[in-house]
Amino acid sequence: MVGGDGSRSISDATAQNGHIVTPDSTLPQGAGFMHTNHLVWASNFGPMATTSPTGKTPAQMRGAYSITANGSGAIAIVDAYNFSTALNDFNVFSTQFGLPTEPSTDATLSSNTVLQVVYASGSKPRNNAGWALEEALDIEWAHAMAPNAKIYLVEAASNSFANLVAAENVAKALVGVHQVSNSWSGGESSTIYTDNDSVFVQSGVAFYGSGGDTGGVTGWPALSSNVVAVGGTTLNTSGNTWVSETVWGGSGCGSSAYEPRPAFQDIVSSLVGSFRGADDISADADPNTGASVYDTAGYQGQKGWFQVGGTSLSCPVIAGIANAAGSTKSSQGQNTSFYAAYAGGSANFHDIKSGTAGSFSALTGWDFPTGVGSPNGTGGF
Repeated sequence: MVGGDGSRSISDATAQNGHIVTPDSTLPQGAGFMHTNHLVWASNFGPMATTSPTGKTPAQMRGAYSITANGSGAIAIVDAYNFSTALNDFNVFSTQFGLPTEPSTDATLSSNTVLQVVYASGSKPRNNAGWALEEALDIEWAHAMAPNAKIYLVEAASNSFANLVAAENVAKALVGVHQVSNSWSGGESSTIYTDNDSVFVQSGVAFYGSGGDTGGVTGWPALSSNVVAVGGTTLNTSGNTWVSETVWGGSGCGSSAYEPRPAFQDIVSSLVGSFRGADDISADADPNTGASVYDTAGYQGQKGWFQVGGTSLSCPVIAGIANAAGSTKSSQGQNTSFYAAYAGGSANFHDIKSGTAGSFSALTGWDFPTGVGSPNGTGGF
């Protein structure tokens, strides 16, 4: 069953004067249900939510990854359940950081130009606090990386596999969409690929999937050959400038037990073998270096600014950068570009050379936790 408002804290030796909170929605769910991939940093001496931002700002993230373009068209975010304060919180976040706001007072209007909420089933889903914080993270950070792109928040009726797949079909058909970001995942099976890989095929649309928040373990849809699998790093900055990155220890990664190696990974066949390997690309995901997120839906009774990480952060960040780059490639086309740039020793990526996630370590060049690395501008897209 999906979690409600509950959470659990986990010990993290790297936490900076705090601890990491794992929302119930991020814990493994029952068969046929998907989970989120976000984690929350909390001070040892105070609440999770604060009255002002404490995490990375859009200027810091854009500066670190050398993103100057502002995007166009649209990005779709697929999540489950209803985020009751989506429009308000999106606009507060945007105002705080000087980003475009949505002037409409109705989040569901198709005439909205900055943010539109879409009910995938045609009816408003019930509220869920854990998924609401996920949705806040997703819409705010896709917007942060591509401020001129319209953001669609597509809300599935529940976190069931069937409802999220149905929402995917709605998202990819929306006007102007070229990127679909999915910060949720679940386990793989022998039939999940043959039955559902085609969901992630749409001309001019690339699908992005969180690698997961259990180091060295990943799942579906990130392992689909028709999805760009996004891993996680620990990003260190000085002001708005990139200083260093290492593998985030929670970066979900690994090989599929079922999905054959796609052609774009032939160049790393000696590492991945005969099956699809993840991740393809990466960005900041460590909650200790995580992003500022505004949410007043009421997670654990707390409202305001949260510092959030997980590959739920890196996924919309990468999708937003792809939009800023003007990419209209399919998922396989996007991955082909990444691996071709990697093959050329491209300076368009930061090569992550230190750190481990589960049993996987950083390498010079491609590795499981971070793929080709993190963006250094939009040229690699």
